[in-house]
Amino acid sequence: MESDAAPNRYAILAVVLAGVFMAVLDGVVVSIALPTITAHFGVDLDGTQWVITAYLLTMTVLLLPMGRISEYTGRAPLFVAGLVLFTLGSAACGLAPSLPFLIGSRVVQAIGGAMVFSLSNALIFEAFPVTERGRALGYLGSVVAIGSLASPVVGGGLVEVFGWESIFFINLPIGATVIAAALRVLPRAHVRPDRFTFDLPGALALGTALAGLIFFLGRLAASPALDATAVAYAFVAVAATTAFVLVERRATAPLVDLGLFAEPLYVLPVLAMFLYFVAAFMLNLVGPFYFETVMGFSPGTVGLVFLLLPAIMAVTAPVSGWLYDRGRFPYLAAAGMGLVAAGYAVAGYAAQARLLVPMLGAFLVIGLGAGLFQAPNNTAQMSAVPRRWLGLASAITASGRNLGMSLGVSIGSVLLSALLVAGGSDGPILEADPALLASSVGAIIWTGAVLTAISAGLATVRGVRAARALREKEPVQP
Repeated sequence: MESDAAPNRYAILAVVLAGVFMAVLDGVVVSIALPTITAHFGVDLDGTQWVITAYLLTMTVLLLPMGRISEYTGRAPLFVAGLVLFTLGSAACGLAPSLPFLIGSRVVQAIGGAMVFSLSNALIFEAFPVTERGRALGYLGSVVAIGSLASPVVGGGLVEVFGWESIFFINLPIGATVIAAALRVLPRAHVRPDRFTFDLPGALALGTALAGLIFFLGRLAASPALDATAVAYAFVAVAATTAFVLVERRATAPLVDLGLFAEPLYVLPVLAMFLYFVAAFMLNLVGPFYFETVMGFSPGTVGLVFLLLPAIMAVTAPVSGWLYDRGRFPYLAAAGMGLVAAGYAVAGYAAQARLLVPMLGAFLVIGLGAGLFQAPNNTAQMSAVPRRWLGLASAITASGRNLGMSLGVSIGSVLLSALLVAGGSDGPILEADPALLASSVGAIIWTGAVLTAISAGLATVRGVRAARALREKEPVQP
């Protein structure tokens, strides 16, 4: 198996991690700068929210098509093209003379980001031998977590000192360096298929379904009431999803081979990952309100509290990957997610009782468990598919992660608004009664505990199936 390894695999890993970190950081950090951008262009929030929505929508819609296109272009060339587009889009964002120009530049960024995200897992997985893949994918999980959770701290500092443009200009030297390194180290060998057919009807149906879902979730986040607009978005999402499945079943070269979803060893870890990100971003949404309003923390202190999670994950994820590589422990992901569920349960209790030390302790347990979960779970996903499906599997993983994040924010927002209104508070969240807010946040974190417990159950089932396959000497690796 070592012969499958790329001699410069750690250089490849560094390039992929740098590209992913840049895309993750800039995808999340804009929310910090949104008030400043709104004031700069003299518009209202309904307009500037498209700076975030356009990026999220474009990237989510294009992740799967990019995975399919890479089968023709090769993964490395498409990854480099994504870095170039993302860097050029960043420059255009920083120089934007108007809000429409900024939104358009964010779309360019998102196209590049979709190329980078959709191929990151596959590039790392292919570069490393079986005995090192868990640790390598553990580093990837750490970078995604650090980029997502550290962005408020980094973004706040940049905006405060250098202005909102700096969150885009910072990508220029980083992007140029990563592009130069990628051209040097990424593998160029690729066997191009004799005939390539792109499933345009499937891509359009999938894009429409995802767009309908994202707009539906955004509508719910803005107002928990199910109005006619929200129902229309939901109908579009359901109808387009149905159309997508019908198109894929009949297509000779489908965008997504639905046979991939018939493999439980692949589907179970994907679902476990999806539920984890839903719970994680529910906590990311409601946590800052809790610490600022109930505990009286400053925004800077809240940022430091939330750095606990990625700091612990940065250490534990590679270690868990190393453990998985050495022993192929089929239940390591399940054990990690079990710790996460226990941490959420304690955090929910501590939030309602307003106990700071148990709350921080629960955060430590959540970070430890998430670090133990990510590398084995990511490796399990990629190991369950044939090599020809690596690009597609990588893109599906990225899509599931993005959708989980979006759904987590929407569910957290809907639940928080509904619980506060039910408790008699219909004003701004930061002005809510601390006792009511503590009770509401605790209930939402307990919801996260339920979701992560289900995730742990799915990971356990996957472990049972993998252990059985190993006993029967069935191949679990491609």
